[in-house]
Amino acid sequence: MTRPICTKQWTLTALAALLIGLAVLSAAAQTVHAKTVKDLYPLLSDRFIKSATLTALEDDLILKTDTGIALTRSGMTQALEKQDPRLQDQLENNLIFLAEQEILTLILEDEVKKSGLADGKSVTQEQITAYLQSKVGDQTVSDKEAKTFYDENKEMVGGMPFDQVSDSIKKFLLENKQQTAVRTHIHDLGQRHQIRINEKWMDVQYKKMTDNPVDKARLSGKPTMVEFGADGCVPCDMMQPILDKLKKKFPDTLNIVFLHVRENQVLAGRYGIQSIPVQAFFDANGQEVFRHTGFFAEEAVTKQLKEMGVAQ
Repeated sequence: MTRPICTKQWTLTALAALLIGLAVLSAAAQTVHAKTVKDLYPLLSDRFIKSATLTALEDDLILKTDTGIALTRSGMTQALEKQDPRLQDQLENNLIFLAEQEILTLILEDEVKKSGLADGKSVTQEQITAYLQSKVGDQTVSDKEAKTFYDENKEMVGGMPFDQVSDSIKKFLLENKQQTAVRTHIHDLGQRHQIRINEKWMDVQYKKMTDNPVDKARLSGKPTMVEFGADGCVPCDMMQPILDKLKKKFPDTLNIVFLHVRENQVLAGRYGIQSIPVQAFFDANGQEVFRHTGFFAEEAVTKQLKEMGVAQ
């Protein structure tokens, strides 16, 4: 069907990597005086490594866990070289994101081996997929859930009758449930693998990672609305007049940022963007408070901004 939301298909393995941009993951409790990522780097307070301890590691070490898993600088160089050459420049400025992907992959490989799914020393993507599938469980979407979503988001399906779009809605909702199940499992993994990070490396990389329009807005001290979209996406194009009006309406009290996801794939990945458009709202401290997928009517946007205390 045609509906005003642009989607992309993901395997569970790819989903796990992208979920690192959306994961709310806590490592085990740190000592009272330990410096953690969330303490010193507020824009990372909702990420996989948020509770990781910052420490003076050996120079070649970037990350290590108390369970014996380590990521070295040479390992990061090899990981970067394996990426799509068209994305390597973007990844150079987002090595924290790449490091999260790598440490999670290493943790998943360790878990696969422990589970007995691996039949050799190396772990394949198929085995990781099977492992994640075993943790997702049997997720289902009822007709009632699909109808409720339809009633609340009719603009996303262009006014098409429910019976014509119900299967697509169920598929969309099922993918969301699977994502939630994977996030929950990753959360549990983080509690078993305490992470320590090289504090000098982290300080350098954080400065590079936040040198972009989205993070600069989040660090500005003002509330921010970010539209993740692309040219040629129908609902994205429908949002543009609303964004223009908001810029004029709130010139001094609100940041409005449009990020073209096809030109900024790594940054979009960091924020877990899998469908467009997405509207993400951040408070004056840079913390995400609300997210919406699909066309978002002006009245609904204004209501959300009022709830955030944004005044004209």
